[in-house]
Amino acid sequence: MSPHPLAVELADALLGLTSHLELPLDEQQVPAAVLVVLYDGGEGELRVVLTKRRGDLRRHAGEISFPGGRRDPEDVTLVDTALREAEEEVGLARTDVTVVGALERTSTFVTNYLIHPFVGLLDGQRAWRASASEVDAVLEPSLRSVRAGRTRARIERRGIEFETDAYVFDGELVWGATARILESLLERIGPLLDRQGSV
Repeated sequence: MSPHPLAVELADALLGLTSHLELPLDEQQVPAAVLVVLYDGGEGELRVVLTKRRGDLRRHAGEISFPGGRRDPEDVTLVDTALREAEEEVGLARTDVTVVGALERTSTFVTNYLIHPFVGLLDGQRAWRASASEVDAVLEPSLRSVRAGRTRARIERRGIEFETDAYVFDGELVWGATARILESLLERIGPLLDRQGSV
């Protein structure tokens, strides 16, 4: 069975999976992984799956993120970490997603994670089962709408106010590591989005 044409196009635009198979050498950072889930929402609209974290969590409360987390000892590779976390957080069975590539690593400043983003493609929309303990909502914006919402935002955290790159869509603000991962994704697949938009 030949691969889906969109999977081939995405793989060509992304980093290869082997770029993240080795664990980072920097022992000061905690290895983590996220799954950037994409699917064709119809009429040429490529959509991305994000989660809105519960507001009562100890870390990153209320923030928009990708399904993911720190590597567990039983995870053979960081791809396994990303797939396991996606199953735990949004109910995505690993057999329902094709991992097509990776994006550049990014660090979190507060939690000191080194995040390895992997990009997965679904063959269509899913009914999500959000983790009641972690996820407040599952969001599925089109990547073109996310790209159109790129902005600068003033944010206050722990009494410190700062300005940062961000994305706004449907009243939601995305910043930090998630925004940096989105920026990397949009830079790499921008031409694909432009072609889809012209169909």
